Amino acid sequence: MKPLQINEIVKAVEAIDYTSDQRLMTVESVSFDSRESKPNSLFVPLQGQTDGHQYIDKAIANGATAAFWSLPMAQAPKDIAIIQVEDTLVAMQKLAQYYLEVIQPKVIGITGSAGKTTTKDMTAAVLSANFNVHKTEGNYNNEIGLPYTILAMPENTEILVLEMGMSGPGEIRFLSQLAKPDIAIITMIGESHIEYLGSRENIAKAKLEICDGLAPDGTLIYPGNEPLLTQFMPKDLSARQLTVGLSEEQNVYAVDMDLDQQHVRFTTNLSPTFEMDIPVTGAYNVQNALYALATAYTLGLSIEQVHDKLAHFQLTANRMEWLPGYNESQLLNDAYNANPSAMRAVVDNLAQLPIEDHAKRVLVLGDMLELGPNSPQWHASIAEVISSDAYQTIFLYGKEMKALYEALLAKGFDTTNVQHFVDDREALIKAVKSVLAPDDLVLIKASNGTGLLEVVEALKVQASSEE
Repeated sequence: MKPLQINEIVKAVEAIDYTSDQRLMTVESVSFDSRESKPNSLFVPLQGQTDGHQYIDKAIANGATAAFWSLPMAQAPKDIAIIQVEDTLVAMQKLAQYYLEVIQPKVIGITGSAGKTTTKDMTAAVLSANFNVHKTEGNYNNEIGLPYTILAMPENTEILVLEMGMSGPGEIRFLSQLAKPDIAIITMIGESHIEYLGSRENIAKAKLEICDGLAPDGTLIYPGNEPLLTQFMPKDLSARQLTVGLSEEQNVYAVDMDLDQQHVRFTTNLSPTFEMDIPVTGAYNVQNALYALATAYTLGLSIEQVHDKLAHFQLTANRMEWLPGYNESQLLNDAYNANPSAMRAVVDNLAQLPIEDHAKRVLVLGDMLELGPNSPQWHASIAEVISSDAYQTIFLYGKEMKALYEALLAKGFDTTNVQHFVDDREALIKAVKSVLAPDDLVLIKASNGTGLLEVVEALKVQASSEE
């Protein structure tokens, strides 16, 4: 972070009061977790399950030299610069907007029902071929994480890649208006959060809120095969539009895909004779790569310039991660998030991967959360992409997966190759271990709230080697 003076911060956040004798002190970092405070840092006490003001002494002990404060000044500690504001979160957001004006990076905003984290990682990687890039880390993609990411941006940042998440209407609009992206990407319209939004139509409208802060001369990049985006596209949108997809009807498209367990190779119309290579499998990841390549193209970079960066990009943990598994099996860990569209895509992709003659494909699927009253139908729909030719062994976990269990039995599977566990993860782990053999391919996919990351840990080589 570029150092900011206290009086500069006071003006930016429209503070109510401040300790004026410390107005020329500088702040070099911002934290809302007192454990991460350090010398010359600004502590932001947020209201959550607990009141962050309770941790001011810990922040001071760790070196914080300034703090936002929304309680009476009489209650504030004396040995730290205090900036009194009406709302500490709003103050942090205002400071982030000011800091954007100071650094003036090109801003890339990314949202979507699935694929946004992978797209963020790919986009940051390809743009690093020619720019200093800062990106969202982890899941810092909400009204707290996004301004925090902005404030963590180094002074030399030229490109800022921001992931924008949501659970309800209005949230993407707020984030977009805060960050004011020059390029906005919508990865897909799925069923995530349909419990709160009611329909895919409403999800599309919510994702299109990213246009509300998009620069008038900016660029919107989105999947051209999603009619809901075309249907609800803002009529007054002046930004350039680029469609992406796997057909020649799109502005940026891929052809000649060749996939295996670890990679996909393909070419694009941006450079038809130059083969690209990504270190993840799945046609849906080619789509994600195309968003990154379309962004690079928009910013004047060639496919040849960014090829190596894309080929070696680092994927955020727990997304499409191959791990050595129990009894020499191979685990595909995708247990961080799930919705029906994404789950169907991953299951369908695994069915297409080559496999040793003696090995089998194993599914371990957990509940997809926040699907609302139609959750049983959404879960049952996964049966459409599960064939007995591709999958002989299937484990389902969670009460919502009962619908898929029943759909598979109705499709002709039986209880010898499909098992359902409602809430006993230890029993699930034991059952999966009992069937795994060398070179088996095992997909583990579920919403994070199901706890299947514990199953991943138990099936990893490290876990089994301790037995």
